Amino acid sequence: MTTSTGFDVRRIGGRIGAEILGVDLSADHLAASLVTEINSALLEHKALVFRGQDLDDAGQLRFASLFGELTTAHPTVPSVDGQPQILPVDGDEGIRANQWHTDVTFVRTPPKASTLRGIVIPPYGGNTLIANSAAAYQDLPESLRELADKLWAVHTNDYDYAAPKTGKAAEHRRQFVSRKYRTAHPVVRVHPETGERGLFIGGFAQSIVGLSPSESRDLLRIFQSYVTRPENVLRVVWSPGDLVLFDNRITQHYAPDDYGDLPRLLHRVTVAGDVPAGIDGTLSHVIEGDDASHYTPVPA
Repeated sequence: MTTSTGFDVRRIGGRIGAEILGVDLSADHLAASLVTEINSALLEHKALVFRGQDLDDAGQLRFASLFGELTTAHPTVPSVDGQPQILPVDGDEGIRANQWHTDVTFVRTPPKASTLRGIVIPPYGGNTLIANSAAAYQDLPESLRELADKLWAVHTNDYDYAAPKTGKAAEHRRQFVSRKYRTAHPVVRVHPETGERGLFIGGFAQSIVGLSPSESRDLLRIFQSYVTRPENVLRVVWSPGDLVLFDNRITQHYAPDDYGDLPRLLHRVTVAGDVPAGIDGTLSHVIEGDDASHYTPVPA
């Protein structure tokens, strides 16, 4: 399709994903109407790919800020030197997030959206998978949807998110859990802009409120299997200079560890979000830790 602002939106997945063609993100100023069109495409397709943009850090920050106030890089992990809002995603250090997750759901106010920029890309492997959790919810049999609507999950950073294999990875793990968080979120989140329902779970969701550990694992495994069905997943094959924008409120993502000891470096910038709400309007709440105001603006 061609939008009123003149760029093209080309679907690249049956249920998720589109490439945006004809937009130069390096421009010092993008018209408000253009940003509105891009946001509309994001809400529809959940993940957008911008090829060959070759942005620097300042350009990525400028583009991400068009969609709202930015978070700092991470609640516990250091940022890029001199860039407090940029998180290095560096596979060369043995830190590989090869589990399905939604970014930073262990705090009460996870990001609205994430941007990833390809800097060093291996010659093979190193793709990013992004899944549509709204499609997953619709795929559930009615009885499972009704059950999911009632459930709450506890999300935490204090678990084996990425098992350390090297000294650098062990240090990253120590930093990752240096401040512990446990937050209760609805298993079914209502998207604040579209009203869609999506399964809000992923790797940080470690238990179901009111259920035993074994019951929690079994239910989360069932729900998660719908998120990661192949028809709900987009595979982004990176080239240096590419930028990906995805809606963190209604997707999960995964970076397969399939590129051996080759280097891979992305930079991540995230847009501050709101407090998730369940189908009855009840908001997420902190169980352990603080409101993470050092990381993300706290809604009034």
